[in-house]
Amino acid sequence: MPTTPRPVKTVLASVTAAVLLAAAAATPAHAQSPPLRDLADQQGLRMGAAVASHLLDDADYRRTAATEFNSVTHENDLKWESVQPQPGQYSWSGADRLVEFAEQNGQQIHGHTLVWHSQLPSWVENGSFTPAELTQVMEDHIDTTMGRYRGQIQTWDVVNEPIGDDAQFRNSVFHRVLGEDFIAQSLHMARAADPEATLFINDYNIDGINAKSDAYYELAQDLLAQGAPLDGIGLQGHLISGQLPQDIQQNIQRFADLGLEVMITELDIRMTMPVTQQKLEQQARDYTQVMDACLAVSGCSGVTVWGVTDAHSWVPDHFTGEGAALPIDDDYEAKPAYWSIHEALGGDGQNGPDDPGPGEPGTGTCEVAYDFTSQWGQGAVVEVTVHNGSGSAVQDWSLTWERPSGEQISSAWNSLIQQSGTTVTAGPVEWNRSIAPGGQVSFGFQTTHAGAPSVPGGFSLGSESCTIR
Repeated sequence: MPTTPRPVKTVLASVTAAVLLAAAAATPAHAQSPPLRDLADQQGLRMGAAVASHLLDDADYRRTAATEFNSVTHENDLKWESVQPQPGQYSWSGADRLVEFAEQNGQQIHGHTLVWHSQLPSWVENGSFTPAELTQVMEDHIDTTMGRYRGQIQTWDVVNEPIGDDAQFRNSVFHRVLGEDFIAQSLHMARAADPEATLFINDYNIDGINAKSDAYYELAQDLLAQGAPLDGIGLQGHLISGQLPQDIQQNIQRFADLGLEVMITELDIRMTMPVTQQKLEQQARDYTQVMDACLAVSGCSGVTVWGVTDAHSWVPDHFTGEGAALPIDDDYEAKPAYWSIHEALGGDGQNGPDDPGPGEPGTGTCEVAYDFTSQWGQGAVVEVTVHNGSGSAVQDWSLTWERPSGEQISSAWNSLIQQSGTTVTAGPVEWNRSIAPGGQVSFGFQTTHAGAPSVPGGFSLGSESCTIR
């Protein structure tokens, strides 16, 4: 679990449509393979990532976070020291920015975190509170933070890491002043702040069955027995490649059997540097093991990786000589771990120009499928599939259509898109320049609209008109 804001490499970029479209070539889900979020949607599963709001200035980071994940978690922007550095003085800019980003991209949000012994402002950590005073401080913080995002953030880590590695309650200001009752109190405060939210406790090193996870199992039983509104438990999943517990599924199952929702909330699987192909293959098997464990238990609702790319992972700064812990590397390239997740979610687990892609080929010479994969307010995500029904390959294809009135494309992936007035032209990127006979290519984009989204009236592949299916 990251305990301090991570030093990161910030790339300043103008977040304009032109930049986002030009950056589309970097998406890890090349060619016709659907992104992870599409596969997860089909499974009814969260596939999330921890996102840092300031890194959304980086076009590749922003696009990958939007394209690959159907859920986001604030990496640091919702922690107490970030939102309330001084008593009663709140700062929401970073947290608001990620909430807005998620809503623009049709993503769920997991709130992290409300009550935690770390990343506390000094006025809380070192305060000389009476029990009544600390209770009021907690209630004000929880009510203000959750109240601001009521109806927007669906799930919350209400209490984070209250038990130490010795399986005993951690020596925090909350436990010193209020005892272990602070956990139940926090949950009741959170329920009052947003009755519709799903409330979690969350910790690391409780992925398998061990003394610490046993302590959490007993804590969960106690909380439920006393009527505390505990809805779920987060198993963080900061793991070491080749050293995963073998009973992850059994551990998930026992918490699910208590009636709790279980999420893998902060998954990364680090390796000793330097990276080798053998290590990458082992890491891919490890990610498969975690994904399969979650998918095998109906009460496991999702998996969130702790970061978008290795370039901004917290791991190298906290584990000397270790890193490369995420499924997407420093250059936004998909690693074997990415494709192992892809396969676990029901995809083909591979990337290449010969992949058939989703959907069945049409029968016409040129057919276009234009599907809204998600919609919200005044925005939508569109997936376009172009089928070549002719007997010869289409090289350096160009698909043209008239943009529906009031719509504007803001970002795209797997295609370079140009807009001139109301005319839109989509062309290939490096890996999908050719549409084989009987083959197809797929690409996607995000659009804003004034009214309801609509399908264009017609498409042309080069000089040939296409059938819309």
